[in-house]
Amino acid sequence: MKAPQSYEEACRDHRWEIPDRYNIAQDVCDKHPREKLAMVWEDWEGNRRDVEWGELQDLSNQIANVLVANGVKPGDRVAMLLTATPETAAAFFATWKVGAILLSMSVLYGDEGIKHRLTDSQSSVLITDRDHVDRVPDGLVETVLVLDDALIAQGSPEFTPVDTAADDPAQLYYSSGTTGLAKGILHAHRYLLGHDEFVYCHEVGDGELFHGMGEWAWAAGVTPLLGPWRFGAVQMVFKRKGGFDPAQQLEVLSRHGVTNVFTTPTAMRAMMAIKDAGKLYPQKFRRVCSAGEALNPEAIRWFREQYGVTVLDYYGLTESYPLVANYPFMEVREGSMGRPMPGWEVAILDENESPLPQGERGEICLRARSNPHYPLGYWNNPQASERTFGGEWFHTCDAASQDSDGYFWYEGRADDVIISAGYRIGPFEVESVCLEHPAVAEAAVVASPDKTRGSIVKAFVVAAQGYQPSDDLGREISAFVREHHSAYAYPRVVEFVDDLPKTLTGKIRRIELRQLEIDRASSGEDEGA
Repeated sequence: MKAPQSYEEACRDHRWEIPDRYNIAQDVCDKHPREKLAMVWEDWEGNRRDVEWGELQDLSNQIANVLVANGVKPGDRVAMLLTATPETAAAFFATWKVGAILLSMSVLYGDEGIKHRLTDSQSSVLITDRDHVDRVPDGLVETVLVLDDALIAQGSPEFTPVDTAADDPAQLYYSSGTTGLAKGILHAHRYLLGHDEFVYCHEVGDGELFHGMGEWAWAAGVTPLLGPWRFGAVQMVFKRKGGFDPAQQLEVLSRHGVTNVFTTPTAMRAMMAIKDAGKLYPQKFRRVCSAGEALNPEAIRWFREQYGVTVLDYYGLTESYPLVANYPFMEVREGSMGRPMPGWEVAILDENESPLPQGERGEICLRARSNPHYPLGYWNNPQASERTFGGEWFHTCDAASQDSDGYFWYEGRADDVIISAGYRIGPFEVESVCLEHPAVAEAAVVASPDKTRGSIVKAFVVAAQGYQPSDDLGREISAFVREHHSAYAYPRVVEFVDDLPKTLTGKIRRIELRQLEIDRASSGEDEGA
């Protein structure tokens, strides 16, 4: 595809081409020549594998045969609790080849997070590894498979993929909202065809080395794996031990000569702490893009100073993304989300779904069913699906304004969802786990501004009778939530209070606590335990 010379040209020439029959695995995996390099994989210990497409094709066929032998049928849910390896990618492809629905879970989930997703999705099979198999309660899933050489050897490398329609279900992501437990968002095979950021933003080239920093459990991790592969890129995959290390990340990218990168604002802000990063870790970056949360202008300027590359920010949600983006063929206005993706009908609307004048704050909305990325609905929840996806517009609950040239400017969330280090965190779930601790009588969870992560999770807690608030108790509650919920959504700060602000009907007014944290941050005040 010829690169457009302007935004207007990109929009004018864009066409959606969605075939009736389509399967992600065949488009992303099976179409490539067997001898072509697919992945350069390395772990923190220096072990390396160069993986050709023939190996991934055979592995995915073998695992597909194993799934069929274990009773997996089209439409069944296959859950995975795995880290980033070639075999994991092959297991993804195997799931789609048998016509099943993939649910990839993060190893950062706590026990309750894993249990909820397995139970709600009614997954018939879970694929995991020896490091995580003990985390799955007995009887929760009918079949648990440990992904190793012995399991793979049970399957033949010959397999004929199920013939799937573009509208057939393929992927189940769980995303948190303001109330209730995380809901499953069901996407069809066609959803991958909506990811034109790899055309317009990354401008992925055949054979170039690509690296995505997202974990393969979220849309921002899975699609930077699949999307570049569609266009012939080679994936550089680094399996790290422990948390994100910016120096280690830059060293790996430098040593391998990666040219195209998907990153996050949190990762970029962590890199900014490295003095003379450009000299210490010289790069061959051609294109770097970012998503997951608002990208501050300081990070863009730092990256340009260090590496001579302007980071292109794009925006979206698990339900549909990216809605809005910056492009190499358009002026980048630092701090702006950019302009709507070609082919996407995006508008800033008021509460009556009427367009707002330029400069006025409103909600970012997407015309329903206007692109192939639009979801099939919430898993096993038709009422919520109709309420959220059945109207004329999909409401993102993100606020923005639009300038005279059509650029979108982010102005915050219109609800209580917390965006921290790119993770979307529902306060209700965190509050529920807090309340399971015997020392907690009441809890309210909000976003608290943070220089590195953008926001962190903070819990305001009313101590139960017989418990004395203290720093140690606050740390104990944080550790409890981390263990039972997840390693990314626990409260990093606990502040004990005598009572919580509420409405006349007794509903906690998180908005007051959220504003309190904003005011404290702007005044330099530091509170909490």
